[in-house]
Amino acid sequence: MKFDKPATENPIDRLKVVGHPHDRIDGTRKVTGTARYAYEQHDVVPNQAYGHVIGAAIAKGRITAMDTEAARRAPGVIAVLTAKEAGPLKKGKRNTAPLLAGPEVAHYHQAVALVIAESFEQARAAGALVKVSYETAEGAFDLAEAKDGAAKPEGDDPSLDDTQVGDFAGAFAQAPVTLDATYTTPDESHAMMEPHATLAAWEGERLTLWTSNQMVAWGVTDMATTLGIPEDRIRIVSPFIGGGFGGKLFLRSDVLLAALGARLAKRPVKVALSRPLIVNNTTHRPATIQRIRIGATRDGKITAIGHESWSGDQPGGGPEVAVQQTRLLYAGAHRMTAMRLAELDLPEGNAMRAPGEAPGLMALEMAMDEMAEKLGLDPIAFRVLNDTQVDPEKPERPFSMRRLDECFRVGAERFGWSRRSARPGDRREGNWMIGMGVASAFRNNIVMKSGARVRLDANGIVTVETDMTDIGTGSYTIIGQTAAEMLGVGLDRVVVKLGDSTFPVSAGSGGQWGGNSSTAGVYAACIKLREAVAQNLGINSAEAVFADGTVKVGNRSLSLASAAEGGPLSGEDTIEFGELDETHQQSTFGAHFVEVGVDAYTAETRIRRMLAVCAAGRILNPKTARSQVIGAMTMGAGAALMEELAVDKRRGFFVNHDLAGYEVPVHADIPHQDVIFLDEVDPMSSPMKAKGVGELGICGVGAAVANAIYNATGVRVRNYPITLDKLLQHMPDAA
Repeated sequence: MKFDKPATENPIDRLKVVGHPHDRIDGTRKVTGTARYAYEQHDVVPNQAYGHVIGAAIAKGRITAMDTEAARRAPGVIAVLTAKEAGPLKKGKRNTAPLLAGPEVAHYHQAVALVIAESFEQARAAGALVKVSYETAEGAFDLAEAKDGAAKPEGDDPSLDDTQVGDFAGAFAQAPVTLDATYTTPDESHAMMEPHATLAAWEGERLTLWTSNQMVAWGVTDMATTLGIPEDRIRIVSPFIGGGFGGKLFLRSDVLLAALGARLAKRPVKVALSRPLIVNNTTHRPATIQRIRIGATRDGKITAIGHESWSGDQPGGGPEVAVQQTRLLYAGAHRMTAMRLAELDLPEGNAMRAPGEAPGLMALEMAMDEMAEKLGLDPIAFRVLNDTQVDPEKPERPFSMRRLDECFRVGAERFGWSRRSARPGDRREGNWMIGMGVASAFRNNIVMKSGARVRLDANGIVTVETDMTDIGTGSYTIIGQTAAEMLGVGLDRVVVKLGDSTFPVSAGSGGQWGGNSSTAGVYAACIKLREAVAQNLGINSAEAVFADGTVKVGNRSLSLASAAEGGPLSGEDTIEFGELDETHQQSTFGAHFVEVGVDAYTAETRIRRMLAVCAAGRILNPKTARSQVIGAMTMGAGAALMEELAVDKRRGFFVNHDLAGYEVPVHADIPHQDVIFLDEVDPMSSPMKAKGVGELGICGVGAAVANAIYNATGVRVRNYPITLDKLLQHMPDAA
């Protein structure tokens, strides 16, 4: 199905099932432990062995010798895999550094070997016996130090280009009120609960991988490239994923080493990465240095806005695209953005929940508050004054839907923004200094081609098959709701099967595109099945109404199940998106409100309450959508207050590479959270008229926390995370 015209009225608009807060249809399996994850596939193939990954002990250099003999003789050891045993390997296009080192080492904890044994304990014990000798090379590990040598990112992607509209430099120089400030965000870890894990089994020349992967089709193509075998010889099964946040978009060493290990051992092998390897061996959100300049008239109209960002990655990698929201969020005739990429020898930087906008808004939305104070304007009033309904770089291109001002209005009323004091440090409750902060939320609406197959049997059961994944987001449920709505049955009559590369290729889970795109693919497949049903029943599909388990045309009513009495019916199709996103800018919007308390004596910060107001098209399931937003708000709070991968700038690795040292929010850190979804549909987005929301929820949260801290204390910290040591030295007298 080609989606190249705005959606008109369709069966989804009945909202009998879609749009309601249904419980997750996979929820019972998850709470009873019967939803099995990659490492728990204990009976899908017999005689499974265990692999233990050994990571490089240097950040850059080469392996000069490796002694594996003691490990090979250890109890229970079946084989030891190194680059020598692996043989020639290519690199998948979505990997920056090779997944297996040898002899060159590209980064710390890059995999150098896999020990395979009868038990995990035996494999781990034998791993300690492997002796690796290295020749260390000089590396670059400090973004600030490498900043001056950073270059424009290479590639054909226009989002990497510098942008210039009007005369930014001239307008900024002439503006009566200006801000020129630099902000930094640190390296961050995905810190998902489920580790990267894979079980691999060969049957002749065919490879099956039970793995934790967000993008099944990407995994197949990159594995085929890496191993040099045809794609049709690889099957990936990934029905449940215990969190990914972008860290499982691409193949990592667990997948490759499990496959190579199984081939070497001639039996199935399962591999899970330890927490230190998750941090240093896989990907992370890269640190940024961001300079923001804003010029405005004395009444608050932005005349010049510029955003420059520096980040680093392995050679051949890409930047953190932290300037992209600044191109679209606020009006201003004269504007510029630029990104520069430094080559660093740290582990690979890549996508993490809301790549670009999450760290970009941490800077931009703090700058907007600083500018509002210079102008003597309320922070919300300043943002609304510079709202726009068109792409600021291309005014002829309107937004398909933009209700940012309404997000602020509704949120301010619900949160009690009128009670905020404009003077920092003005409100006290005992030892606590109380402040409120706000920030815009923005995330582009990306759509992706997505396919599905839908079957109907003689019992009236509808089965959906698509390689779409569920990373805890509720994919099973919203896909089931879509099929139920389209075919007029209850959700209890729908079976959803996901995460198998033998199913039609979907959008996959990432970039906030998964929910909207994958359900649109199911919509397309259901249209095909409706046509097959109508043909079998001898009626006109255009006039048929599917409702309550029946198919009605005029006064005639037939059971849906009767259409499959002669055998199961199926419909398969793929939604393909046209150029509507080129004629109209498609984005999601929101407003984040935060109240904090800061201890006047210790500078300890506590979040007291949070509110997100989101405008993101049709909300397919308010219950699961709310869960996504409050989870994203929690991640945003972590980024603001505690999350930071500490870099050892001498040896080039992340020191705090476990959940003891890498702090994430716990229940005590997160108080009451509230979410409001504006009632809207966007016919430009898809037949579902929906958009993504799971990443919008993190965008702007960090700045809202930072702005609240400033309102509480009068201390402005531009270097995240805002830990008490950065506040304490500048705190006002506590008396």
